[in-house]
Parts: sequence; structure tokens; C-alpha cells
Amino acid sequence: MFPRRLFEHGAKSPAEQKKLPGYRGAINEALREEMERDSSIIVMGQDVGKAPPFGVTIGLLDKFGSERVLDTPISEIAMVGAAVGAAIGEMRAVVEMQFGDFLSCAVDQVVHEAAMLRYLTGGQVKIPMVIRLPCGAGQGTGSHHAQSMYSWFVHSPGLRVVLPSTAADAKGLMKTALRQDNPVLFFEEKILYRTRWEVPTEYYNADFTIPFGKAEVKKQGRDVTVVATLVMVHYAIEAAKRLEKEGMAVEVIDPRTLAPLDEETILDSVRKTGRLVVVDEAYLSCGIQGEIVARVTEKAFHHLKAPPVRLGNPGVPVPFAPTLEEVVIPNIDKIEQAIRETLAG
Repeated sequence: MFPRRLFEHGAKSPAEQKKLPGYRGAINEALREEMERDSSIIVMGQDVGKAPPFGVTIGLLDKFGSERVLDTPISEIAMVGAAVGAAIGEMRAVVEMQFGDFLSCAVDQVVHEAAMLRYLTGGQVKIPMVIRLPCGAGQGTGSHHAQSMYSWFVHSPGLRVVLPSTAADAKGLMKTALRQDNPVLFFEEKILYRTRWEVPTEYYNADFTIPFGKAEVKKQGRDVTVVATLVMVHYAIEAAKRLEKEGMAVEVIDPRTLAPLDEETILDSVRKTGRLVVVDEAYLSCGIQGEIVARVTEKAFHHLKAPPVRLGNPGVPVPFAPTLEEVVIPNIDKIEQAIRETLAG
């Protein structure tokens, strides 16, 4: 079960909670502000108009009309193909997949067309498009609706892969995505949609953006570095708070984007702490966990005091039953145990 208490952030009452920007609302606000700024941006997907399944695009149809907010047939190939065509025609399409898992249905359009066309034309063709991808487990949605597939696409040159973990990150990174001339895959953790967050004052500025390729140290520490993504960032912070009571100082880093990846922030942290844990809920085999460990061992091996540790799905379809899902996906207890093990090494 998702520990919602992690997201109270000291609010004194439910009324105060409701005043904080939400993760889902932050993405909606970024879309609305950028559509107001740039008339070339269109939104398309299944039910994105009157009945958006996760509510992220609510209100956009009323404000911008059916020429800019388009409900589409259930065809991922058609949606992504149309977005590539729109990009070639100097428009900026935002495609919503109801579940990010089904991006696999449009791999040809993503990997062979969107990712490569700018390179193959020597920069003559730009592909400004964003694909929004609800992802992640923790809600008992079953194997076809609970995967986190971003590692697949980090492997494909030409794509930008984005993973926001807070409301501020969601808004700032989405606004950057909408101003890119490259295809962006924007993975949104479903379990975070209803969470609310403290944000910096600049969040309310229409030009608030967060650059790609710039990680954030979410919690400072000296003893071990934990690199985590999406909801795992918050699980890692909670584990770090537990260990802090015993005098252990854990540093938690959120990459925010995997392509490009800010390896320098990670390397600087590992050079300081000498220990590394990487946690992500996606599959371990060929996952982003292994890529981060590889870069650290290649470039900061002599600073390591213990072998790096990876946490993730061991390599099975995400179960439907919540009790089995809990076994497969990393959680606070598993992260805490991994940190203890590497500190003991």
C-alpha cells in the first residue's frame, strides 16, 4: 500500500493540504500555460477531451477547443505516427497513452521515426513532440498496466526520457519538454497523481522550467548515496529518515531525466560517500540501475568502499494481487535493508 503520509509535508490541516499544488495538476498547468504561449501545441489521445482517464488534461478541451485537443481512436501506432507527422509540419503534439505499457505497440514510430529523423536529415527536420506515459505499480492494475519501461528507450539515441517525482519537477520538466525540438518520453508515476507538494516560489512563474540533464539532491548525506526514481525517491527519503535516527546520513539523488543523465552529480556524491544503492521499480536486467552502477564503477571505482547494490523488479511480470506486487516491487523496508548492508560492507 502506498504510504500517503510521506506527502503531508507538515501541513497542519486537510484544508492546507488542498492548497498545495498536486502532481497531476502541475502537469495540467504546464500544458495550459504552454498552449497559451504557443499556438502550435496540440494534445491528442484516447478520451483526453471530455473524460480524461487520470484527469490530467481536464479543462483543456473547453479552453482550447476540439481543433487543439483531439480524442483519438484506440491506436497507439496512429497516435504516435500522427504526432511525428505533425512535428514534421512544424506543430508540437502531446500524445497521451492511457497506460505507458502500450507504447510498445508503437515502437517503430518512436524508435525508427521520431528518434532518428533529425539525425538522418542532418538536422533539417525537427521532431518536437511529447509522449505522456502513466507508469508504475502499486495499485493492483496487473501486468499489462503496471510496468515501467523507460530503460527500453534510454537505449535509443535521439529520445529524451523524463521522470518527474514531485509537482515542481512535473511542471518544470513538462514545460522544458514542450519547448524542445526533440521527441520526449514523459513518464508519470500513476501512484503520484493524487499527491500534493510544497513548491518553490518560481513555480508560479509562467517561464518556470527545469533543464534536462540536471539531477537534484533531494536529501544531503555523507555515508551512502542512494539514486532513486519516481516514487522510489520518496521511499528512499523515508528510509533515510529512519536510519538518521541511528546516526547514518544517507544522500538521496533524483536523476529527473535518464536521457540525458546527469552522471556528474552522482559521481560527485559517490566520491564523497564511497557507497552506492540504486533503486528503481523497473526490471533489473538491462535496467537503468545497472547503467548507473556501470558508470560509477568505470569512473569512480577507487572511491567505492563496498560493492554497489541494485534494487528493482527481479524479472517477473508485475502481479495483480497486492500482496504479490509488494514482494516484487522495492519498498521502504527493502531500501533500508539495502542501505544497511552496503554500510556494513
